[in-house]
Amino acid sequence: MADAPQYLLIVSAEIAREVEDAWNKWYDEEHLPEALACPGVLAGNRYVSVSDASLTRDGGKSTSSARAYVAVYELCGPEALETPEFIEMRGWYQFTDKITARTQVYKKL
Repeated sequence: MADAPQYLLIVSAEIAREVEDAWNKWYDEEHLPEALACPGVLAGNRYVSVSDASLTRDGGKSTSSARAYVAVYELCGPEALETPEFIEMRGWYQFTDKITARTQVYKKL
């Protein structure tokens, strides 16, 4: 995998069912195109879970049937998140009370 990106921004989110359609419309039509236009953001794709999640915590195992969305962005580096363009477009403020999310940058080993 010599061509694998050196940095990824991975955003995972669980969205309340009652706003799921609005979330997808906003993400596909506004947020994703704006993110891809930011300097240092090389590519991005969205995914949705198709099965229950297997959860492990403190030695215990369980499952979750909540639908999860994941966006994976290829970055030139973590500094891409500090550009004025990225800072201006980030966020999902209209969905804040209907979302559980995790956002993190990863570096290839």
